[in-house]
Amino acid sequence: MTRPSAIPAGMVANATIGSLVFLSGFVLYEPAPSDLLLCIVVVIWAFLGLKLSRPMLPMITLMLAYQAGGLLSFTQLKVFVNPSIYMATTAFLIISSIFFAAVIQVDTERRLRTIEKSYIAAAILCSLIGILAYFGLIPYAHLFTLYDRAKGVFKDPNVFGPYLVLPLVVLTRAVLTDRLKNSFWRMAGILILLAGIFLSFSRAAWGLAIFALLLVTLLAFLTEPRQGHRLRMLAYIAGGILVVALLLALLLSIPVVQDLFAQRFKLVQEYDGGRLGRFERHIIGFFMIQEKPLGLGPFEFGKMMGEDEHNMWLKGFTAYGWLGGFSYIALVIWTLAIATPLVFRNRPWTPFIQGVYAVYLGHLMIHNVIDNDHWRHVFLIYGLLWGIYALEWKTRRMERLRPQPPPLIFGPVALPRAT
Repeated sequence: MTRPSAIPAGMVANATIGSLVFLSGFVLYEPAPSDLLLCIVVVIWAFLGLKLSRPMLPMITLMLAYQAGGLLSFTQLKVFVNPSIYMATTAFLIISSIFFAAVIQVDTERRLRTIEKSYIAAAILCSLIGILAYFGLIPYAHLFTLYDRAKGVFKDPNVFGPYLVLPLVVLTRAVLTDRLKNSFWRMAGILILLAGIFLSFSRAAWGLAIFALLLVTLLAFLTEPRQGHRLRMLAYIAGGILVVALLLALLLSIPVVQDLFAQRFKLVQEYDGGRLGRFERHIIGFFMIQEKPLGLGPFEFGKMMGEDEHNMWLKGFTAYGWLGGFSYIALVIWTLAIATPLVFRNRPWTPFIQGVYAVYLGHLMIHNVIDNDHWRHVFLIYGLLWGIYALEWKTRRMERLRPQPPPLIFGPVALPRAT
């Protein structure tokens, strides 16, 4: 009697990674389901041999310094109200970055493909929920909207919209570099994601999507060696612009959408440029933190100024002190230095990494108008970029250490003496 074959450990590992990424798209409450699952997975994986490689050390050190700065900011609190939950969430996300950076260095191609597919599936489902809720087509639609804007299964439309951008960029790049007949489902996914981003009415998401799409298109064009494929990409771009224009016209034909779009399309809202608006609060905040090396503590800036920081650079100093603020700036600079060469490598995962890199740069731009220190997809991006860098570092090191064959030496050849 034959015994049933066991499920391969690699399949279980990849399914676990995919589940973590998929659940990261459902954050109505904190701690989120992905945070709780992450704790269990990391503990089990650590016992089974989770390995941290030396190239990851800068990321780990700077993120831990960032967390340490946040804990030190507790000393500035007069009333201790929920900062522990806030810093615990930061700790979960730092652990997630380290975890993803470590696990993608093994079975890299398959695990990156699992992450990519899981993220796309979660984003499309989340976008569909947001779209249907916006038009009141599902029960309890009010749970998935806020301020007449779609937010899907997130707490805020300004998180929901940017979350959808990475899969949008990845699918768009795939369409640009493949035959149109192979891209029907990709194009359907793109339209769903575009509608979700638009109905979030998040100016940060709109700007992020435009910037990342332009950058990934440029990267795909520059790294495509075949002239014929480049010409095909240009034709696809022209057709894509036309389709997006038609989708936009369709959505704007709905009066309620048209009114909110006209309101949100203004580059500077009253709460941005008015007295004690977003930009004035930024100026006041940057002067304030010069006298507060330990920061203000979580939520304190909002209590003082009436609104949160809405600036990631400022948030780094107010909630995490000088230690956290400067650590995050150093992390950004170091990440740019190690990630930029990755987009030009000839690797099976380069198309995906180009999309990740484009979205990362876009997030650095919107850092100026929004604080996203608890956006799970941002920490996933850090993990992916540092994990691939670590893999490249180890590959180059092995090539240097590999013994080289002795060089051929051509010297004088002794001919036999004639007898």
